[in-house]
Amino acid sequence: MPTKTGLRIRARRDYWNFVVKYEWPILLTIMGVVLGVVTILPSAAALALSVLALALGITSLMLEYRNLRDRWSSFTFSPVSELFPVHETPSPPSYTEPVRHSFPNRATAITDNAIDRHLRQAAVPALVEDEPYELSASLRATAPQVLGETAQGGVIFNGPVLGLADDPLPTAAAAGRPVRLHKARFFDGQCSNELCRMTIAHRKTGEVLDLRQQVLLDSAGQLAPLAETDLANIVGVSTIAITADQHVVLIEQTAKNSASAALLAPSGSGSLEPVDLSTLSPTWTLQQLLINGMQRELVEECGIKSREIIDTQVVGYGRWLERGAKPEFFGVTRLAIAAEQLNARRVSSAEELYTGGVLSVMLDWSALAEQLRARDDVLAAPACPTIVRQRGSLPLLLALRAAALAIGESTR
Repeated sequence: MPTKTGLRIRARRDYWNFVVKYEWPILLTIMGVVLGVVTILPSAAALALSVLALALGITSLMLEYRNLRDRWSSFTFSPVSELFPVHETPSPPSYTEPVRHSFPNRATAITDNAIDRHLRQAAVPALVEDEPYELSASLRATAPQVLGETAQGGVIFNGPVLGLADDPLPTAAAAGRPVRLHKARFFDGQCSNELCRMTIAHRKTGEVLDLRQQVLLDSAGQLAPLAETDLANIVGVSTIAITADQHVVLIEQTAKNSASAALLAPSGSGSLEPVDLSTLSPTWTLQQLLINGMQRELVEECGIKSREIIDTQVVGYGRWLERGAKPEFFGVTRLAIAAEQLNARRVSSAEELYTGGVLSVMLDWSALAEQLRARDDVLAAPACPTIVRQRGSLPLLLALRAAALAIGESTR
């Protein structure tokens, strides 16, 4: 079982491996200088040639270092304080029933009721593209220095993940077009989508780059569909677990989380990974893949055993605007154990960096569904537990909303 120290070491190793991938020329120059020093021979002619080679290598190293310093210091990064202007931004034309969400001092998102119904009612075909995701040339140029800024002190790893290349639209399924996914690495998302959480200013010119305008909107000023962006669009998966005695399981996040630090998260929440493909049949659907990811995160974060899971249903989809409009899927999971059994379990040492604890609350699903149908605002719904309204993260709030509407739909 990994220790906290081991996890931190792994995170730093992943960081430096990523930096080396994009800054290898200066490392190659350093190696040349070192080799020039160790291969100096005793003869006068050889010594003169070796000294010359060493001098040229040192000169090259100084030039590379200056270029590196200039590139890494050309821009300043600071967190964006304002929420995304979700109510002023037109949704993609393909969204037929868009709903805009703004949670003060937290985050914004856009969902679509037609997409949610489609995910609940129809199997959605999907495929993983052969070519893995690669950062565009403009994103590669700033990737090493951007990574440290977007991490914001969180302990993160460059693990394999899956990104989404298409919105799961009902019209696409009707036309027989599968939803495309691509393989990526976690740092790809940090250096693309997560840039939209930062204000970037050029030190010399004072020019401020508005990445939200440049990468999230199309030429008509509308939120661009996933297919029209060159971002990693790593798939977020979250599920709300309901115990046998009808409690909702919540996660206390620590300050080490790179997103929604110190807020309440869904029972299982994280990123879709290639390992979630391993148990699928050749005719797998998007929902089956998402359920695998949701249940994997649930087991990892809550200490739930796989045999204690009755089933999981995908109930919703949205795009988290502050995080580069990245895709997020939401589910609801029924458990065969009571809340008291779950609350007595300790968080694993591997999860202690991110999970501060597990708690459970009672929720009247019928009342919440009725209130949301009257006014689609989960923060204004009295049936939403006070602690969730005060400290709920965006994934938790949207997952509760989608789960309540799905449960309410099935009981009408």
